[in-house]
Amino acid sequence: MPSEMQHQVMGYDRAATMFSPDGHLLQVEYAEKTVRLGSASIGIVCKDGVVIIADKRIRDKLISQESAHKIFEIDYHVMASFAGMLADARMLMDSAQIIAQQNRVTYGSPAEPVTLIRMIADKQQAFTQYGGARPFGISVMLAGVNKRKAHLYTSDVTGNYFAYKANAIGENDERIKEVLRKDLKEDMTVEEGIKFGLKIFKDIFDKNFDINRFEVGYIKIANEKLERLQGEQLKKYVK
Repeated sequence: MPSEMQHQVMGYDRAATMFSPDGHLLQVEYAEKTVRLGSASIGIVCKDGVVIIADKRIRDKLISQESAHKIFEIDYHVMASFAGMLADARMLMDSAQIIAQQNRVTYGSPAEPVTLIRMIADKQQAFTQYGGARPFGISVMLAGVNKRKAHLYTSDVTGNYFAYKANAIGENDERIKEVLRKDLKEDMTVEEGIKFGLKIFKDIFDKNFDINRFEVGYIKIANEKLERLQGEQLKKYVK
């Protein structure tokens, strides 16, 4: 009997707090599988800012495109995307927005992106050790500009987070990261980063590529303000 099936029979996957004999938290690993099924996002730190290109993956034509955002505005200078369950993401994004506004009210200055991703990661980690609660089924990509420097962070289901020059989460993330490792240029501008990210998606989706399913958010160092692009606005970035 395969070890995973044996662990299920023994009941090691009944709670997020129960380790299997070989040291796995099975509920956490199941949540990680949910993340890999989610639509992908690519984040790139550029010389003049930071950009996230997100696949909204809207299949129902009845849904208004304007109402379906994959990129959340945490504050004027910070944005975030996710892979996994939208409802879970909304809860963490709401918490991050509150922390960002509390920082402005308390200290009179914008919150540092690392403070926000740490709060998100702490909450994700906490839900891997509470009885009666399940882990958040998302990975979070947070990007922002602070003190004239661009930042990109990613947290996972377990509550770990790291800073990146570029990263991908969600469906086909390993394929995308291989391209990023090979072709990323650290002196890219935001505009070049958008073209690069959309080209990666175009190569992966091939005939199924549709510009209307993508949303782009970018923050430039010059003004530290989130700007959005989607649909027809992205056509000029695709060859």
